[in-house]
Amino acid sequence: MASSMILYWGSGSPPCWRVMIALEEKNLQGYQQKLLSFEKNEHKSEPVMAINPRGQLPSFKHGDNIINESFGACLYLENQFKSQGTQLIPDSSAEQALVYQRMFETLTLQQKMADVIYYTWRVPEDERHDSAVKRNKEALSAELQLWEGYFQKMDAGSYAAGKNFTMADVMVFPQIAYAFRFGLSPEKFIKLGEYHNLVKKRPSVEASWPPHWKENPQGMDILKDF
Repeated sequence: MASSMILYWGSGSPPCWRVMIALEEKNLQGYQQKLLSFEKNEHKSEPVMAINPRGQLPSFKHGDNIINESFGACLYLENQFKSQGTQLIPDSSAEQALVYQRMFETLTLQQKMADVIYYTWRVPEDERHDSAVKRNKEALSAELQLWEGYFQKMDAGSYAAGKNFTMADVMVFPQIAYAFRFGLSPEKFIKLGEYHNLVKKRPSVEASWPPHWKENPQGMDILKDF
């Protein structure tokens, strides 16, 4: 079944990483994959554009089914292979509610991180404002504190939505790992650091760890002062 799947992905991209973790958790190793370079603009190549007119990664196809949005692809895999591998969406209504809540809150964290990390890359120099930088940093700081607070209220060794690894972790862990890659301090965000250390040892995460992070463990320091 996995051989009928193809994933185009980029190293270090949290959305790509989500899909790869989900594939590992559902025991779908052996899928076709193509690692592409953002720097070389390979995400705009013909094979990608053929299934994803946005020219973005991930781009994912299973047989004739195309689903490129990472949240959609992960939910698709869980629904298509419910009885295989890890159950990522729990049956209990209370547990399911918290999983969905944390899953979709990840999008807010992702956006606020992007507003800080990519500001100088996305905004032309003559359009940048110190007030915008300050506002973006304050918004991200509050968001990170919110997530730190979530884990403070949970038992030691908990995952994002409780005692079990779920789709909430598939979604949020790559974003948390990305924050630490860009300099977030585990001494200041103790619970997020503990969560990061817990999940990074999981086989699905180790198997899909961004290759260029392995080659160069030293990240950037954009978030070091948070």
